[in-house]
Amino acid sequence: MAISFQSDEEVLQRLRDRLRKMSDEELTRFGKEVRRLSENPFQRQLDEARAEWKRRKQASQMVKFPDVHSQK
Repeated sequence: MAISFQSDEEVLQRLRDRLRKMSDEELTRFGKEVRRLSENPFQRQLDEARAEWKRRKQASQMVKFPDVHSQK
C-alpha cells in the first residue's frame, strides 16, 4: 500500500484544470456552493450582535449628549 501526498500547488492546478472544463452554469453553481460551504455559520449572529451593540452605544450617546441645537 502506498500513500502519496499532493502539494498545494498540485491541488490548485488540478482545481484550475477542472474549473476550465466547466460550463458557465456549472462554474456559477460551483462558486455558489463553495461560498456557502466556506461561510462561518456564526457570522450572521456575530454581525447582529455587533449591530445591536452599535445601536445601544449610539442610543446612550444621544441620552448623555442631547443635541442642544434642537432644543430651541
